[in-house]
Amino acid sequence: QVQLVESGGGLVQAGGSLRLSCAASGRRSFGMLALGWFRQQPGKERELVAAMSWNDNTTYYRDFVKGRFTISRDNAKKMMYLQMNSLKLEDTAVYYCAADPSLGVVITPEEYYYWGQGTRLTVSS
Repeated sequence: QVQLVESGGGLVQAGGSLRLSCAASGRRSFGMLALGWFRQQPGKERELVAAMSWNDNTTYYRDFVKGRFTISRDNAKKMMYLQMNSLKLEDTAVYYCAADPSLGVVITPEEYYYWGQGTRLTVSS
């Protein structure tokens, strides 16, 4: 089992930066988990923001965050991060971290087995 706990959300002005963190705990080796950050905006389905494989650290970004967000991991600390720069109003959402033992980059929410509880980001003008 893996437990995931996000932190770092809050209120930030448009154009600003914020880093989300996700702490993992449990028996499964964190270094062998594919990781993902998702977000859910009011009235919308949960969508992938960024993902990272465990076997070769391949990363994947949705177009709407490319060049602005960076996903990373620290296997020794069992942590994953989402560095968010140049934030826009439309980035406002609840952000979730997710993990799965699958090989490669995992794209769809249905493929992820482990989920955090979410952290809210509000971007203001």
